[in-house]
Amino acid sequence: MIRGTREVGVEATESISASARSVVKSAAEVGGDLGSAARSAVEGSIAGAKELGLKAEDAASAAASGAIEGAGEIGGTAVEQVRKAVTDVIAGVKVVVKEPFKSERKAG
Repeated sequence: MIRGTREVGVEATESISASARSVVKSAAEVGGDLGSAARSAVEGSIAGAKELGLKAEDAASAAASGAIEGAGEIGGTAVEQVRKAVTDVIAGVKVVVKEPFKSERKAG
């Protein structure tokens, strides 16, 4: 039972990360505010965390990491803009960004 729960948690955090990455990339495509898009993705993940059986902190971290990964795929100042927007307390949750990111590993 515990193993199954852990697998669901991993799938949920991966899904949250992928969604946040897509939100940031979509915002860039339409000329939107990347920081606001990223922050909204983190807020949404926090709001939905309980329903997914996750701690709010884990959901927020997954969303923030995904948003920064998406910004890394855009390039330019996008990573800095998104990182500033999501490295904070959001909706009462301290967001801890996990690193390194795929896009940063390629560059380094």
